[in-house]
Amino acid sequence: MGRMTLAEKVGQMTQIDRVVATHDVMKKYFIGSVLSIDDTVPGIRRNDPMKVNNASAARWVTTVNKIQEAALSTRLGIPMLFGVDAVHGHSYMYRSTIFPHNIGLGATRDVDLIKRIGAATAAECTATGVRYVFSPTIAVCRDPRWGRCYESFSEDPELVKNMTAIISGLQGQVVPSNSRKGVPFFANDKTKVAACAKHYVGDGGTNKGINENDTVLPWSELVRIHMLPYVGAIEKGVATVMVSYSSVNGTKMHANRDLITGYLKNKLKFRGFVISDMMGIDKITTPIGDNYTYSIEAGIGAGIDMVMVPYNTTSFVNGLTRLVNEGFIPMSRVDDAVSRILRVKFAMGLFEAPLADSTSRNKVGNNEHRRLAREAVRKSLVLLKNGHDSSPVLPLPKKAPLILVAGSHANNLGFQCGGWSMRWQGFNGSNVTSGTTILEAVRRTVDPTTQVVFSQQPDQELATLNNFSHAIVVVGEPPYAESKGQSSNLTLPADGLAAIESVCGRKRRSKCVVVLVTGRPVAIEPELLARIDALVAAWLPGTEGRGVTDVLFGDHGFTGKLPRTWFRSVDQLPMNVGDEVYDPLFPFGFGLAT
Repeated sequence: MGRMTLAEKVGQMTQIDRVVATHDVMKKYFIGSVLSIDDTVPGIRRNDPMKVNNASAARWVTTVNKIQEAALSTRLGIPMLFGVDAVHGHSYMYRSTIFPHNIGLGATRDVDLIKRIGAATAAECTATGVRYVFSPTIAVCRDPRWGRCYESFSEDPELVKNMTAIISGLQGQVVPSNSRKGVPFFANDKTKVAACAKHYVGDGGTNKGINENDTVLPWSELVRIHMLPYVGAIEKGVATVMVSYSSVNGTKMHANRDLITGYLKNKLKFRGFVISDMMGIDKITTPIGDNYTYSIEAGIGAGIDMVMVPYNTTSFVNGLTRLVNEGFIPMSRVDDAVSRILRVKFAMGLFEAPLADSTSRNKVGNNEHRRLAREAVRKSLVLLKNGHDSSPVLPLPKKAPLILVAGSHANNLGFQCGGWSMRWQGFNGSNVTSGTTILEAVRRTVDPTTQVVFSQQPDQELATLNNFSHAIVVVGEPPYAESKGQSSNLTLPADGLAAIESVCGRKRRSKCVVVLVTGRPVAIEPELLARIDALVAAWLPGTEGRGVTDVLFGDHGFTGKLPRTWFRSVDQLPMNVGDEVYDPLFPFGFGLAT
């Protein structure tokens, strides 16, 4: 610290996007961190309308090392930290293993599983040169109308706190005898990454579940519900914390000194660094970006240590430098930020091994990780209904003569993965990355003598006149992320409802199993539920569709339990376990077993 100039310190506090991280920019501004969003990952040409993303692990390594070499060529040679959104696996990497989204992992309640998923994600990231992941999301989603609800493990703060065990997989298991409270911990292992607990704090409790809105709560409730997972994350030695776009009781979190410096740093003793969200300080003002100088002063003054710019490099660097030189931001605040950033880099061994190699490229999407993802899928499935009275429908027989598979989500890998999968908003189709759709999984699971007929949108004639013994209807929500997932009615799309109506109608002969591929509970009318013989919540299972058929056909039993309340009507929302008035369709923790 004593050897660093102000310019070098400001550079460490700056995170920019890969597309602007040229050799000259890295060297001139001493940039401390670089990120890569969905359309700036290696292999993507931003002006290409198709945005084909098929870069190899070796190409990722080459790209990251080129930027790192520029950082190392500066006067002090401080290595940069390269980060990506890896919210359910290294999910922007071609042919990586994409795990179930957090809502599904919350249904497993399996702490050992979540640690192994963290370790696998870290291994696939480090194999491509990535050493920093903006994960896990530890929001406590209290209203499923929120477009990020599937990024939350549960509505229950204790369950979310338990699932912060994923940090131990990403960074390594804290050794109590060697640890100090709040200090970032890393195992002595080159396959570990810096994790990022997000989004601090209260982002899952906004009014009506509106993304980036205001969370209005008494202090005791804010601590009991939304702060509890951060206590768990800090106990796990988490390296970084990302600030939320949302507000708490009217104060923007990016400008909330009481909660960032006062509570997170001083009360909880967090010693890693605090990072803004994408252009987060810009959103302190309305309109966005108005009076940028004020936003810098407010954000840094609140306790943000690193700012995700990501393109406006000179405006941020020059603005922060001027504010320090003119005495609006004290040098002590800058020194605190930089010491935290350097602490993380030293703790993770980045100075000793700044460059990545491609010798571990075979870890990306390997069989071991896909088996792990398949295990996660089958443990995440929640059986909501199984037959009428005492006549169970599941498990299905593998030797049935004729099975119908129908629905928009049966043969669509992108729909199966959801948002934050190869693209920010996800993708449509099965040719963007590799994996197994649910239809493919059915065909691989059943007996060779069983005929499987697929119809994405079957008419009633197909369903009623053919001699199907069983029908599997796979429907759900299209992919979405953040505000684009906002929903006031939480209804299934019309094509999904039509497929259920056609296949599960009164004139059918077959047993009707409906598999819901959604990021949250959705509205199910009583008449529709009555027609369905078996109902399964599969959440957003990711690339390994065989985890679904493992359970449908009885190779493994259903064990998943609802991580959140399934409402009867959206008029009841928000409704959470423990509420004084609680009348759900399926309660928190519900799940039938087979």
